[in-house]
Amino acid sequence: MAVYFIVQEEIRDREALAQYGEQARAAPNAGKVLAVDEAQTVIEGDWHGARTVVIEFEDEAAFRAWYDSPEYQAALPIRLGATDSRAALVQGRE
Repeated sequence: MAVYFIVQEEIRDREALAQYGEQARAAPNAGKVLAVDEAQTVIEGDWHGARTVVIEFEDEAAFRAWYDSPEYQAALPIRLGATDSRAALVQGRE
């Protein structure tokens, strides 16, 4: 079953975030980016940050193969330093 990695972020350093993006996409098993939006329309409640990213993975094992890879783990501190982020893994429906 597909899973979706959803990140809400307030960007503090665009240059570093661009570097992170290059490294994250180059990590093995990178998922399919479905959405990157800096102009989302908040319908309800408080939204964190100015940018939302949604990445699809075939299943949780595929997500973990990417997220836990040494390549992605090397890139992750760049994103965490360049943004104030919130992230969640959401299960798709069959």
